[in-house]
Amino acid sequence: MVVPLTRPLAPAPYTLLPAVPPFMLTSDDVRHGERLPDAHAAPPHPNVSPHLRWEGFPPQTRSFFVNVFDPDAPGPSGWWHWSVADLPVTTTSLARGAGSPDAERLPLGAFHLRGDDGVAGYVGAAPPPGDREHRYVFAVHALDVEHATISPETMPGAAACGATFHTIARALLVATYRR
Repeated sequence: MVVPLTRPLAPAPYTLLPAVPPFMLTSDDVRHGERLPDAHAAPPHPNVSPHLRWEGFPPQTRSFFVNVFDPDAPGPSGWWHWSVADLPVTTTSLARGAGSPDAERLPLGAFHLRGDDGVAGYVGAAPPPGDREHRYVFAVHALDVEHATISPETMPGAAACGATFHTIARALLVATYRR
């Protein structure tokens, strides 16, 4: 069942940042503006990160930073569900399940940050039961540096803030979820 959106798909918080050119982000699992499939929701659902693919980024791109953010989570700061740093410029997709905490499906050198759940890896949609519909903003940031100056212990909000200063283009895909 598709639940009508109660708010626009504005990709908050990115509308508040300096504008950068867009590029294309698609998925075999997630459709922009549609409900996130249960397979990509937190337990009791399978909690598997979706497939992501991107193209059309600037030729001066040196690496990518990927994250998933829920701006509608209770509280003023939203909720970070997944962050992957140091993806080489040769990486233009992440396979379904690449967000597993063992990081076995990430390219060499890339790493997960701990999200707001404390998990280093993907944590699926989990709005409180009965809460309003939440937006899940999947973002791929094309960076002008090969390596972020962060570690796996860096908080995702701090990493996203630092990435802002090196982002030369950004691709977004927004899905929704409600229990």
